[in-house]
Amino acid sequence: MRTRSWQSCFLVATLSLTSSLASATVYTYAADLGPEAQGATGSGIVKLKFDDATNDLSIYAGFAGLSGVTTVAHIHCCTSTAGSGTIGVAVTPGTLPGFPVGVSAESYSALIDLDLASSFTSGFINNFGGGTVAGARTALFAGLDAGTAYFNIHTNAFPGGEIRAFPERVPEPASLLLGAIGIGALVLTQRGRRRL
Repeated sequence: MRTRSWQSCFLVATLSLTSSLASATVYTYAADLGPEAQGATGSGIVKLKFDDATNDLSIYAGFAGLSGVTTVAHIHCCTSTAGSGTIGVAVTPGTLPGFPVGVSAESYSALIDLDLASSFTSGFINNFGGGTVAGARTALFAGLDAGTAYFNIHTNAFPGGEIRAFPERVPEPASLLLGAIGIGALVLTQRGRRRL
């Protein structure tokens, strides 16, 4: 009976831990940046993190070897085919805030509050978001999950875009840990039941 009590406590503690860790709401998307246009030479990486508790989007990009110097950078959404095509700008009119202009290699990071209408283009809010900021936010992350949203950097050599990437969702280490803990708890519970 004492073993069963220990196993029950372990299972309850494990389920409690996994449910509290499961409430972590950060989604990560990442990809390598590569040439968007014939003859472009740039490369790099992009990582997006979205916290759905705060509705903040953090962006990190590192790039080098561009054919020209930077002019603007955007997040576009939502193409008709995953991983290809072009579409209008979704996030921030003009360019991403603080994006470095006039360089061929640099790193960039920003935090964008996706609760603000100014964080989206009006065209994206109206055409994809149903006229609301909440709808635009939902559409953007549906596009990221579907592979129809992309990040790109424009240069003076390639005004239409020199390098880009369609970021894909990256499993969070906490999610993998949760799965392992849950499986371990079930195995231990089942082992104990066989002995009784």
